[in-house]
Amino acid sequence: MTNPADKPSEFVDSLAKGLAILDSFDSTHPEMTLSEVAKTVNLSPAAARRSLITLEHLGYIGRNGKRFHLTPKILTLGSAFYGATRIEEVLQPELRGLIERFGDASSIGTLDGHDVIYIAHVSVQRARRAVATVGARYPAFATSMGRVLVAGMSEEKRLAWLAGLAPEALTSKTCIDPCRLGEEIEQVRENGYATTVDQLDYGITAIAVPIRNAEGQTVAALNSSGYTGLVTPEQLVEERLPELRATASHIAHQLTRYPVLGSVLAP
Repeated sequence: MTNPADKPSEFVDSLAKGLAILDSFDSTHPEMTLSEVAKTVNLSPAAARRSLITLEHLGYIGRNGKRFHLTPKILTLGSAFYGATRIEEVLQPELRGLIERFGDASSIGTLDGHDVIYIAHVSVQRARRAVATVGARYPAFATSMGRVLVAGMSEEKRLAWLAGLAPEALTSKTCIDPCRLGEEIEQVRENGYATTVDQLDYGITAIAVPIRNAEGQTVAALNSSGYTGLVTPEQLVEERLPELRATASHIAHQLTRYPVLGSVLAP
């Protein structure tokens, strides 16, 4: 939950509790009992029960016996965002263009705390490994997009972000040393792009570039990824970096034409 000291006077705790409960369901916790929900969201059983009953009445939560789960109605919240920001019209065609040229997968993401949230994604990959989906979130430190987004911060914010990081190894190659991560992100800042190999999951080699607004601020990141062993970081830099930069520049120009999307991506 939000730190009480950071809450505005009009902050509605009950709404925050309900949203936290919705956010607590994922692939690891597709169903939970009342006590499991309360523990996951750090609420009292009574508070969790009131929120669950409210969400169930509104149609966002269902139950199977004593176990609660999300319902398809939750998808309407994400689809409303998708439609309002015109992502399908503005961003998806850009990603499809990259896929037509390079194959593999391409995504656009933004930073949310220490995670990257995928707001657009196109892939031709099959079941060799898990692939990203719109709405997925991953630890930013282990992704090419996350490193680009952090590199785009001011020095003060970047150092504070790194200081608050508690990295955990996701593969045997994941870099979890804060000092080394800081050095790698500084290199990303100087290069203007990031590459990663098997940092988030085995089999993922990726390259990402920043998407900047009219003021030059990094507001999102664009990536292209392939299978480790079939592509190398050097190949991605040589073959895909120029096209990625051109696409990112075109998207940046588009933001001035779509004010809602521009506002959503504002830092």
